[in-house]
Amino acid sequence: MKVLVAYRSITGNTKKIAEAIFNEIQVEKEIKRVEEVTSLEGYDLSFLGFPMEWFGPSEKVKQFLESYTKGKTITLFITHASPEEGGAVLEGWLEKFKQAANNANLIGLFNCQGQLSQQIKQYMLSHSNPDYRRWAEGDTSQGQPDTTRVERARRFAAEIIEKVK
Repeated sequence: MKVLVAYRSITGNTKKIAEAIFNEIQVEKEIKRVEEVTSLEGYDLSFLGFPMEWFGPSEKVKQFLESYTKGKTITLFITHASPEEGGAVLEGWLEKFKQAANNANLIGLFNCQGQLSQQIKQYMLSHSNPDYRRWAEGDTSQGQPDTTRVERARRFAAEIIEKVK
């Protein structure tokens, strides 16, 4: 079995989770930034990781998922600044990633909180939308992903590998 771990990381959160997943995998494997990936051919399984950008995948991420994942066995891992207990709102945001990969054989989705960048937090605090300001004021993402979330990512990777063996 050959596995790819590919990720897009802006602040380092998704990279941290990608490395935890990669280190847990005990079969032939590669790790790359998404920008380096030209095809998923030759991989039996691809772990694809992305940050949440404005409540879903960016246009580049959507294009990547729509272009590269058709008929491929994949799992997604998503980092975001929202607490994992975000309920229906968070589930709706994650659903957008699934929809972009709807032609893939999606066998799992891991998500965890990552630290909100100070630049985005400042933007939200000064935004005219009161929901953005309220959300930024209540931000609980400092120090994330913590060791508990990294360990959850490792367990997720091990479970997925067992599922496809």
